[in-house]
Amino acid sequence: MKKLGIIIGIIMSVISVNAETIPAVQTPVTVSQNIMFENCSKIFGVNQEKLYLLTLASISANRFHIDELQTSDGYIIFSANKNKYLATVGKVDNANSILKITPCNNVYNFPPGILINTFKYIDLNITSDIKI
Repeated sequence: MKKLGIIIGIIMSVISVNAETIPAVQTPVTVSQNIMFENCSKIFGVNQEKLYLLTLASISANRFHIDELQTSDGYIIFSANKNKYLATVGKVDNANSILKITPCNNVYNFPPGILINTFKYIDLNITSDIKI
């Protein structure tokens, strides 16, 4: 029995040493990370109204909770991962608009999937017709 305990101890130490030497390939998008402010915005090739509607659809499709909408100013406050975020849509020119998603508490340590999934949904649906 004592030998079995020694063998298990040796195996566990080898496993823990190997686990420490294996580099992490990529951090999952669901783990909180420090996000640079520059990564919180993206320009899309659509007008401001369509980008606002696509943003609203993206937030809904990602199952985030919408807390407040303001269509005249182009912002949406939504909750995800126990935090509130502000999605602001602005006009760049007649053919382009910008979407900026920032945390309401100004703590830029949150899961990047919130940004990635929202931007990806808009990219995938940017050519679809929106009927009001």
